[in-house]
Amino acid sequence: MDVITLEAKARLAGKTAAKAARREDSVPCVLYGHGIEPRSFQVKELSLRDLIYTDEFHKVSVDLEGTKYDCVLKDVDFHPVTDRVIHADFQALNPKEMITIKVPVHYTGNAPGVRNGGSLKTFVHKISIKCLPENLPDFLEVDISKLKIGQSILVRTFNVPGLEIKAASDQTLVSIIRPRVAISLDEDEDEEGAATEGAESTEGGEGESES
Repeated sequence: MDVITLEAKARLAGKTAAKAARREDSVPCVLYGHGIEPRSFQVKELSLRDLIYTDEFHKVSVDLEGTKYDCVLKDVDFHPVTDRVIHADFQALNPKEMITIKVPVHYTGNAPGVRNGGSLKTFVHKISIKCLPENLPDFLEVDISKLKIGQSILVRTFNVPGLEIKAASDQTLVSIIRPRVAISLDEDEDEEGAATEGAESTEGGEGESES
């Protein structure tokens, strides 16, 4: 797993200091963890891009004025209008303590159901896991190369040593949805079948009346 290093600058806590950091094109941040005092700091907004806009999970080394903290990005707040990062929370890692965090899910392979006209529908792009820091993965991989039309892959498929998946085992990860044309044709066939049965029943009834 790649580790991203952030050069941090200590700041005062509070809204005034946070606004001042943003005026400097920096993002106000907080570092917390078991056994350490919360630390308020700021980092340049550009330095967070490789950490936030990625489809892989990364550990972080926050260099706060000479003191380095091994941590993970726990939460990010975005401006509701500009979508710029306005705050970030980091959780310090303890090698002996479990951590719960969300990691990306990657879907690999070419599903035969898609080649046969079905549509790939992914329901989960990130999933919560619990593990020791040494077992943190860049992402979890799901192989869809055997998935046919109408089939799904569920959370219970994951079986990674050292990881506890914090999601319902019957939650759907990905499905191959039947094409709308096929669904419409099936519905038409059902209606035609029902009409045919009705016609046969009517004809039979008329024949009995004539006799």
